[in-house]
Amino acid sequence: KTTLLRSVLKMIPHSGKVTLMGTDTNNLQFAEIIQEIAYLPQNPNDLLFAESVIEELIITLKNHGKDAEGVNFHDFLKPFDLGHLGDQYPRDLSVGERQRTALAAVTVHDPRIIFLDEPTRGMDYDAKKRLNFLFHHWRQLGKAILLITHDVEFAALLADRVVILENKKLLFCGAPRTAFTKFPAYQTQTARVFPGTGWITPDDIAPDLDLQ
Repeated sequence: KTTLLRSVLKMIPHSGKVTLMGTDTNNLQFAEIIQEIAYLPQNPNDLLFAESVIEELIITLKNHGKDAEGVNFHDFLKPFDLGHLGDQYPRDLSVGERQRTALAAVTVHDPRIIFLDEPTRGMDYDAKKRLNFLFHHWRQLGKAILLITHDVEFAALLADRVVILENKKLLFCGAPRTAFTKFPAYQTQTARVFPGTGWITPDDIAPDLDLQ
């Protein structure tokens, strides 16, 4: 699954054809691709080396040839719940805060597409809630998001379409409700507890509960 992301980004050679926004990536340079795509690898610490959260953002902008003058970084950081941490050293932050710092750093140049590789790994419930909020924020801004994850519960909450890859083969591509009920190995906890209902998240249950 990680190989898929890296192939799209031309970080590794591949056979066949990869089309990005209607263009064959063989006709694009890596520098052109990363102008449109934000990529967060599995370990966010790989991206954090500046002395402050805001400096991480400035470095990204400079790397993309964009001017950091006049940018209100504290306002930009608010949806990431980092507005109060702009001057902090990134590696002193919690796991969830470091993850969100890395996300802020890779998206500050306003990419159209966001690639995330196992972003919930090591996150607790509260950290996932904040990431969920960020996803909805990006969707409101019209961003496309490609999420690589083994966290079926998180994917069920957010995905518009699910692709299941197994043993290097495409097992399924389609609606989340089908993906997380049809295949036993990928069923959510809700689907397991309430088989045959089509429910895949707790939010599906609530409208049908009679709490009288």
